[in-house]
Amino acid sequence: MSQNLSFVHRFGPATPPATIPLLLLHGTGGNEDDLLSLGRMIAPHSALLSPRGKVLENGMPRFFLRLAEGVFDEDDVRRRAHELADFVEEAGKAYGIASPIAVGYSNGANIAAAILLLRPQVLAGAVLLRAMTPLAHFEGGGLADKPVLILSGARDPIVPVENAARLAATLAQAGAAVERQTLPVGHELSQADVALARSWVDGRLVLVDT
Repeated sequence: MSQNLSFVHRFGPATPPATIPLLLLHGTGGNEDDLLSLGRMIAPHSALLSPRGKVLENGMPRFFLRLAEGVFDEDDVRRRAHELADFVEEAGKAYGIASPIAVGYSNGANIAAAILLLRPQVLAGAVLLRAMTPLAHFEGGGLADKPVLILSGARDPIVPVENAARLAATLAQAGAAVERQTLPVGHELSQADVALARSWVDGRLVLVDT
């Protein structure tokens, strides 16, 4: 089920007992269907909102441009973060859902982190899976103890451990309540990611009216 909004997307309605919705943000080469099963595993009763990134890199959808692997076009990051935040607000009105918790993987986690920094009021929190720092320089706040879970891979060939640590520090300095764990895996997701994300989300979901 999906309406004709500013992003191609999927929407899955909540089921009783309804809880805070999830915003699902895929990695490079993914699409709006990629994380639906993950969303259901993490929060079985939540509404799911899953957009497709608008940027194409060699035909693969992404949420923003990069200049090379690990080197982001930060002007585009900022523009695309605001564009996606506008969509989240648009979808909230269209579907009658509250501000979501973002669950992002890789490129999707990076754009979620950018939204947290630039438009924190749009999200209720975030689970960032294999995230990097999206903006080299950021000064600001406004996260006001917003909950964030960062799950990194100790053997990740794409995301250096120190980069993920810098992201955690940047979000904490902006006021977020950050938890970070490094798992003995690479860039791929594992069952440990699913279990940790579900446990973390379970502790933060509240019932909402449907």
